[in-house]
Amino acid sequence: MAIKAVVFDFDGVIIDTEIAEFQAWQEIYTEHGSHLPVEVWAACIGTSADAFDPYDYLEKQVNRTIDRQAVGARRRERHLSLVAEKPVMPGVVECLLAARELNIRVGLASSSTLSWVEGLLARHGLLAYFDDIKCADHVEKVKPYPDLYQASLAALGVAGNEAIAFEDSLNGLLAAKAAGLYCVVIPHDLTRHLVFDQADLILNSLAEMPLAAIIKKVAG
Repeated sequence: MAIKAVVFDFDGVIIDTEIAEFQAWQEIYTEHGSHLPVEVWAACIGTSADAFDPYDYLEKQVNRTIDRQAVGARRRERHLSLVAEKPVMPGVVECLLAARELNIRVGLASSSTLSWVEGLLARHGLLAYFDDIKCADHVEKVKPYPDLYQASLAALGVAGNEAIAFEDSLNGLLAAKAAGLYCVVIPHDLTRHLVFDQADLILNSLAEMPLAAIIKKVAG
């Protein structure tokens, strides 16, 4: 079956927002004399914010209540500051250009909000590359449920076995495979320790292999 579409996750795949958010929270924890383990944080990557409550975890670590409003404001400010410094991930632009040259449709499926995703895509001049964008605003259940990918496939007009997903997290991989897509995982420092045994291909970065070679590798 020919590949007719590629669907990108956003956070951690297009822009390295995942490590920026973890760093912001880690700084908060350090200020409170505590530590946020990577393994604890990694479990919530790629899914909704409800999957892990960093405020509650911090309070349990320090055994006292914290000023959640002040902590939240400090975390948001630091996160946005860190994200503003982040470039587009290596190989992403080349992959988008290759998809256009190969007449392959391009979608995006993210558990984040539409305003967050579109705002950063626009800032980096990438919005026009996408034929469809599906975010938490569009579905009842985000990753690891398949809803986002199912919605993306429907909008792009392709079947699951005609599309490749690009993911960085276990939750994203599970969602893509549940929707029937091929899945290429590009782990980073926060997810590299996880086991991606359902992945069709694991790359260190999208710059490692051109899109045509990726398609040949995963879909023959």
